[in-house]
Amino acid sequence: MRAAAAAGLVAVAAGAAVRETASVERTARATEATQPAAAIPRLAGTPHPDLQGVWQAMREVDYDLEGHAAGAAVVLHPGVPNGQPVPAAPVLALGALGGVPPSPGVVVGGTIPYRPEALARRDENRAEALTRDPLVKCLLPGVPRATYLPFPFQITQGADKILIAYGFSNAGRTIHLDEVEPPGVVSWMGHSVGRWEGDTLVVEVTELIDQTWFDRSGNYHSDELRVVERYTPITPYHLQYEATIHDPAVFTEPWTIALPLYRRMDEHPRVLEYRCVEMVEELVYGHLRREQLVRRWEGDYGRRGGTVVIDVTRRPTVREAEP
Repeated sequence: MRAAAAAGLVAVAAGAAVRETASVERTARATEATQPAAAIPRLAGTPHPDLQGVWQAMREVDYDLEGHAAGAAVVLHPGVPNGQPVPAAPVLALGALGGVPPSPGVVVGGTIPYRPEALARRDENRAEALTRDPLVKCLLPGVPRATYLPFPFQITQGADKILIAYGFSNAGRTIHLDEVEPPGVVSWMGHSVGRWEGDTLVVEVTELIDQTWFDRSGNYHSDELRVVERYTPITPYHLQYEATIHDPAVFTEPWTIALPLYRRMDEHPRVLEYRCVEMVEELVYGHLRREQLVRRWEGDYGRRGGTVVIDVTRRPTVREAEP
């Protein structure tokens, strides 16, 4: 039995080595296919690339990291027998604006390697995404999700520290390039320690709280999560971003996402605040009002849809604990 276990560990280690080699090869191919290294701007006084600026991921990846077809909504209601699911009541009135755009996905290899019991929980999350996704309540997105939300983020770079300020919920984090003591407590954005490997910024993120998701489709992790990010400039206007996910409690092996990040080329690019805390106050606290404020919504869609009426009832949750 010990021999079999040892063989399994060797196989896992070999698989991890192959994936690490593939990551390096992808980065090398991307760099070789673009401008020479001399064209990449350098941070003054250092040999390292200057990553400062406002960046954004132009992908549908936050809906689902894995490839998927277009969908009627993030949360669905069973359709007629042998028919497709339809939007659930809370999002029915949004029509096409509440749909899910298709995406080829960004998971290297195509599929997230869940353990069977963890996959069942992911499916439960997906069915209850409207109430379980932490971003619905404006909680911080965590890493790597903050990078590919449909909001820009700004990198401010020094020789020893790199600050990333995100548009969503005033999220931010510091990447430490110098020696620092870890805080010893978990947090929503974790603890980030970086190093340079040639022109690639490699960041190891640890001490992440277990309440963040990877996307809107219920992909999740445990408190054993460790993320290794790679930021590689391929032109002055593009970064190749990769994040390798390590979490043996949820996944059978590490897995990687890869996507480009684009520099915002507005005349005066900046990150505007999406201060959503006050936006969700009625959702989060409205059930505590003495007199309910939001009771009913009615909309007339004309001959293409008729009239839709949504009645709202609020009451305290029956669950003992929730994020």
